[in-house]
Amino acid sequence: MSTSENESLDELSYARLVGERLRQIRQQKKLSLSEVESATIQEFKASVMGAYERGERMISVPRLERLAHFYGVTVDQLLPRDKQREGDTQTHSAAPTKLRIDVVKLSLRDAKEFKMLERLLRMIQVQRQDFNGKVITVRAHDTRAIAVILDVAVDDVGAKLAELDLLFVPPTA
Repeated sequence: MSTSENESLDELSYARLVGERLRQIRQQKKLSLSEVESATIQEFKASVMGAYERGERMISVPRLERLAHFYGVTVDQLLPRDKQREGDTQTHSAAPTKLRIDVVKLSLRDAKEFKMLERLLRMIQVQRQDFNGKVITVRAHDTRAIAVILDVAVDDVGAKLAELDLLFVPPTA
């Protein structure tokens, strides 16, 4: 296969991935193709949107930006996830990749944000089928929700949990 044929296949594959992502966002917004057409005063016609979503047409960057604005998301949310890039951002993030939270200490706290955090951690435990009940290790992607609950930046979650004495510290021998 020639280089140009490989590039064409790559473009088709990427167009399909972009299309799948466009469809996911539209469906999450609970919009039909015709509702998008009507709401955008026919800037994004249903037939053209369908072709984008099927990967039959590539959307231009300016149109992608306008569509992102219409959906109320950032442009990168309309693009397929790059597995390699996601791994890179997690390993180079200033935020710790894993935090060990002492669930026992947390359960003794009465304030509303502590109860919300405890419910989140219990939900994570159920998802993981991890019921030791004393300590839970939260991963980097879980820290976003914790940051919202604690009203701090994602990079400050570890420091805030330490300040609140909620990080698990293993006993020293």
